[in-house]
Amino acid sequence: MSTTTTETRAAGPTASGPPQRTGLLSRLRSSLQQMLAFVSLIVLIIFFTVANPDFASVSNISGILLATAVIGILALGTTFVIITGGIDLSIGTGMTLCSVMVGVFLTYWGLPLWVGVLGGITFGALIGLVNGSVISFLGIPPFIATLAMMMVAQGLALVISGTKPIYFTETPGFFNVAMGRSIPGLVIPNAVIIMFIAAIIAWVLLSRTVFGRYTFSIGSNAEATALSGINVRRWQVIVYTVAGCFTGLAGVIMASRLSSAQPGQGMGYELEAIAAVIIGGTSLQGGKGSIIGTVIGALIMSVLTNGLQIMSIPQEWQKVVVGVVILIAVFVDMVRRKRQEST
Repeated sequence: MSTTTTETRAAGPTASGPPQRTGLLSRLRSSLQQMLAFVSLIVLIIFFTVANPDFASVSNISGILLATAVIGILALGTTFVIITGGIDLSIGTGMTLCSVMVGVFLTYWGLPLWVGVLGGITFGALIGLVNGSVISFLGIPPFIATLAMMMVAQGLALVISGTKPIYFTETPGFFNVAMGRSIPGLVIPNAVIIMFIAAIIAWVLLSRTVFGRYTFSIGSNAEATALSGINVRRWQVIVYTVAGCFTGLAGVIMASRLSSAQPGQGMGYELEAIAAVIIGGTSLQGGKGSIIGTVIGALIMSVLTNGLQIMSIPQEWQKVVVGVVILIAVFVDMVRRKRQEST
């Protein structure tokens, strides 16, 4: 059950476009792939609803969307990174560090609510800036650089918090950032609305801006992009910084949802976010992906996990199923890419 996503290629900002027929076929293929991803999600929902009617209850659907919020926001930022051909293993513990910093801003320093929220997002951007700089200017592979940042962020979260949770009891309004209901009559919490707003922003950045074109171009062929006169190193730093903003936002949502900053959390979230991106069809080889596919991938992850829980499948077997799904998604992407290269 692999899902695919919209494919956008860029041989370089100044490269001439493909023949009209090839472009039309590419657009049709992309539309079909995105439709198949959506159909896969619908099939899962129908299957689990038939297996257990409680799956389709309003409360359970709301719970699925809420569970998708944090992973979905992390996956949005990760999409940019993976499209460039990179990887970011620090988003899980980086999110935790941002949560702790929000606790410092609001609880320890007593700053206004909006300052604390903005500070958490900005701190995430700082983590991304460091990652991008180390990768671009020091030449350290993304896997190693972000692995090191993962451990640094985990340690800093424990040191800054004193290894104890930071509670937001003196900032009661902070809980409503994620769990409040901004739209009257709608049972969906703010965290879900924020995720979809973030997805719209990410889609605009990736599909309608120079930033998005360069992101695809770097992932398709970084050398050709550099020969086109683009400062690849600078744009890689920008990509990781933008991805860091989503990490910071996820940290804010997580802290608000729990009404506390838990310094021991974070490990494993990066794997779930990367899995959502891959299931959504973004290629680990870079140069291809979409925000819509990532959102669908995150929803598939949440629906799959929730459905298996409702069917009383043991947690260890849930991990096995998710792992198999990821393997199938990567294999299908490899096969599809080989077919495209052969044509």
